[in-house]
Amino acid sequence: MGLQIWVDADACPVAVKDILYRAAERLELSLTLVANQGLRVPASRFIRTVQVGAGADVADREIVRLLTAGDLVVTGDIPLAAEVLKKGGHALNPRGEFYTDDNIAQQLTMRAFLEELRGGGVDTGGPAPYSHSDRQHFANQLDRHLRRHGCHFQKTTAPFCWPRRRLCTRFLTYFCQ
Repeated sequence: MGLQIWVDADACPVAVKDILYRAAERLELSLTLVANQGLRVPASRFIRTVQVGAGADVADREIVRLLTAGDLVVTGDIPLAAEVLKKGGHALNPRGEFYTDDNIAQQLTMRAFLEELRGGGVDTGGPAPYSHSDRQHFANQLDRHLRRHGCHFQKTTAPFCWPRRRLCTRFLTYFCQ
């Protein structure tokens, strides 16, 4: 079996899922979205969903249980990313930043600090809205990762249709109109 991509799908932006659907179909990669609610995904032999029970971190624990070394996990959840790295996987957030052994401790510390501030009543704000540049950065990082791991777009692969897309020059730069 080749590269497996796992998605912590409950909070994953739709634009990121769309990029992943196209990549899975075009590169014939196994893509699994894990969520504690039902998901609508395109019909494809490469895309599947796993619905887990309700509760904090249930989807995270299922991803960690199922992943193997070398798998890619798309998540914005820093503790999940830390667990993925411990198992030898790769963790990419929806804004296109990889979690690494070099940056995960700092990320966990900052998360704990902000959580403590919020617990004390301080308004720490939230993340900036998901933007076109975030989407493009994610697509570029995913493309680099897949190429680094031997996945290359084959022009002979049948086109994958998902509503409201336009073709750009590289296979992962199809975006909502």
